[in-house]
Amino acid sequence: MPDLNGWSVLVTAGGTREPIDPVRYVGNRSSGKMGNAIALEAHARGADVTLVTTMPAPDTIEHVVQVETAADMAEAVWSRVVDQDVIVMAAAVADFRPATSHDTKLARRSAPAVIELEPTPDILAGVVERRRDCLVVGFAAETGSLERAIEKAQSKGVDLLVANDVLADGSGFGTVTNQVTIITPDGSAQPWPLLSKAEVASRLWDMIPGLRG
Repeated sequence: MPDLNGWSVLVTAGGTREPIDPVRYVGNRSSGKMGNAIALEAHARGADVTLVTTMPAPDTIEHVVQVETAADMAEAVWSRVVDQDVIVMAAAVADFRPATSHDTKLARRSAPAVIELEPTPDILAGVVERRRDCLVVGFAAETGSLERAIEKAQSKGVDLLVANDVLADGSGFGTVTNQVTIITPDGSAQPWPLLSKAEVASRLWDMIPGLRG
């Protein structure tokens, strides 16, 4: 098991919430379990771990930054990029947010017929742009084909991409297991069997140090 003593690691976890009003939001079903497992495994191997998350964090992780929106997460991650040896972007960041967020709760009778959406910050692209000598691992949650994940691995500038089909049995949001495919920037894909999220995290940290060459 590779030793991570002296390494600084940043992990993101959970799904962002993009407010429509103080009560309602646009989001996704991410539980944060995969990101938590990755952070816990890195901590167990001796790394100094920072967890940027929208969900409850494990008690053993000392550096926890709680965020809510994609913009919050972008600010928290981008401000810490240059201090990291590895960044693992396991959070399920909303790709879109309401263009207008209301300060008070919208009444049913006055709710807009259409909610206009706008893109959220591309946090992964910003990490790659700002990094110096750190490794970057991205995640891609897909439904069915992983072709878009392969394109993402080739275009985003990551060192490794972890993709999964959230419609597959035991691999969706909130499960304790995951079935992932490891994709490298050259487009090669290595499917892993269905594993617990803790086992996925362990295998990832077995691989990541070797990416430093």
